[in-house]
Amino acid sequence: MIIEHNKRQLKRNLIIGFIWLAFFIISLIFSEKLSWINIGWGFISLMYFGLYFYQKKYKYLSIKNGIININGPLGKKLKLSELKQIRKFAGDYILKSDGKELSIDTQIINTEALLQLDQELEKLNVEWC
Repeated sequence: MIIEHNKRQLKRNLIIGFIWLAFFIISLIFSEKLSWINIGWGFISLMYFGLYFYQKKYKYLSIKNGIININGPLGKKLKLSELKQIRKFAGDYILKSDGKELSIDTQIINTEALLQLDQELEKLNVEWC
């Protein structure tokens, strides 16, 4: 099962990228020389575009072969067989095993996929808090 990012989250990153790109282009047009601030606006724009394309290609969460994986540059993995406790706090899920803890941000998950995730987590025989 693959859980996607919320489309609103993706659009927000793309729009912010375009706003920073506009600042960069305007500063290039109206300034006489290139400054560090201008370069910074271009860099921030590239970072938001990179984040958008990364989140578009690599979905937020995947559950395959008994392993839940949060995709990201510093992604985390947790075996579902080692799971001891699931805690719902402030709308987020916190999955705990003996040595690891995995937090799932439900605000950036697609609503249909969130229902699938709820069903999948309810199938597990673990303690809910």
